[in-house]
Amino acid sequence: LSTFCPAANSRALLSLSISVGKMAFTNGSELPNIVAVKEVHAFIVRCMEAVGTPSDHAGELAKGLVAADSRGHYSHGLNRLDMYVNEVKSGQCNGKAKPEIMKQTAATAFVDGKNGIGFVVGNYCMELAIVKAKEAGIGWVTCTGSNHYGIAGQYAMQALDHGLLGMSFTNSSPLVVPTRAKQNILGTNPIAVAAPACSKEDSFVLDMATSTAALGKIEMERRKGNSIPSGWGVDSSGKESLDPNAVLGGGGLMPLGGSELTAGYKGYGLAMMVDVFCGILSGGPFAHHIRKWQAAGTSVANLVGVSLGCGPNAGYQCLCNVNPLGTDICGS
Repeated sequence: LSTFCPAANSRALLSLSISVGKMAFTNGSELPNIVAVKEVHAFIVRCMEAVGTPSDHAGELAKGLVAADSRGHYSHGLNRLDMYVNEVKSGQCNGKAKPEIMKQTAATAFVDGKNGIGFVVGNYCMELAIVKAKEAGIGWVTCTGSNHYGIAGQYAMQALDHGLLGMSFTNSSPLVVPTRAKQNILGTNPIAVAAPACSKEDSFVLDMATSTAALGKIEMERRKGNSIPSGWGVDSSGKESLDPNAVLGGGGLMPLGGSELTAGYKGYGLAMMVDVFCGILSGGPFAHHIRKWQAAGTSVANLVGVSLGCGPNAGYQCLCNVNPLGTDICGS
């Protein structure tokens, strides 16, 4: 990253590298260096600006990465910065693109992300969903043409400041091997839900992948020379493996729950649900039709996401308002 940020402080870079590399499964008191959030944010912005990203878009991405590391999702923080830098640098992702509303009703909208930075597209969609939820009781926004958008929870949590219930989903590159299979078909397809409480500190926030573990967590364990826990991944023959090299070198992730014996088919079903909400509903790619993770840098991701904001008494109308075919789902 210093290639893109020659002005970055070398000591900060070293500290950052040490902290990120050791953070997962490591007691905080054992970490040798701590870097100020403000400095990390500025470093990320400089990296993205160096490859042509506008300052405001770089700031949104930086905020998202810092939020991930701050909440303990180290696989989705600075661990992913090089990917964003390289995708913008290569033209794989359009760092200057601005999302555009293609179609909308009082409570719903369909957005084209224009192959923009996932954080920019995700924030745009959630902000739009919040506006609609305040006016119509519910706001359901789906988008296509997006890219990796970090942790889903950061979008759902935006609704909390407005006293709303927030939800966010996205499909992703096929990394998960379904129950009784041996090929990667589904993404980690995260689900995030945030519900406000009397005190913001007491709010309910769920942010989870529909795989047992995110790909980045396995990458970090390989980097540290560790084996991975049972239920995280399989090798190329579809058999469970504790070797991160076997999982990353032709194998795949296991759905939430792990093996069939421990109900991994439930995670498989949840991942399919997210793809229905995202890929099918938007008319975008889904399952194995999405760009493979290994192809990053050679083809457009075209990821799809859903942002949902609900106000009091929104309840039952949710399903009725999002049906793109115009049929009465609730009455059928």
